[in-house]
Amino acid sequence: MYKHILVPLDGSGFAEVALRHALTLSQCFDSKVTLVRVVVSPFTLVSPDMVLAGAEQQMSALKEQAELYLNGIKGEICKEGVNCSSIVLEGPVASSIVDYAEKEGIDLIVMTTHGRSGLDRWVFGSVAEKVLRAAPCPVLLIREAEKD
Repeated sequence: MYKHILVPLDGSGFAEVALRHALTLSQCFDSKVTLVRVVVSPFTLVSPDMVLAGAEQQMSALKEQAELYLNGIKGEICKEGVNCSSIVLEGPVASSIVDYAEKEGIDLIVMTTHGRSGLDRWVFGSVAEKVLRAAPCPVLLIREAEKD
């Protein structure tokens, strides 16, 4: 049913909670798991229409950090016998995830939602909600755990 599962990660421990769910599903369905991290240039937030000095070096460093992060997780997943790959994408987070899922024929996206509400949600938006609305496949959203 789910031959290819996509797991977007943002580097937080909370986002990694989705891995447990994705791995269980991948073992049930003998699925491939692809980890994705989307990097966004901090310069696009400040001045999207300007090319700033050092922007390329900054993006290169961000991509390298993202690759190291994903490779570490991928190594642990592969030890469990799961067919796993990873990719670093660049651009707006939600649309990059959706575009990749469509292009690669992803069968399921498993991700967490940070549970923002009120002003935070208005300011930052919800990547999970945008993915859910636009994804070409089912999306399994894992909610933020209750705080103690």
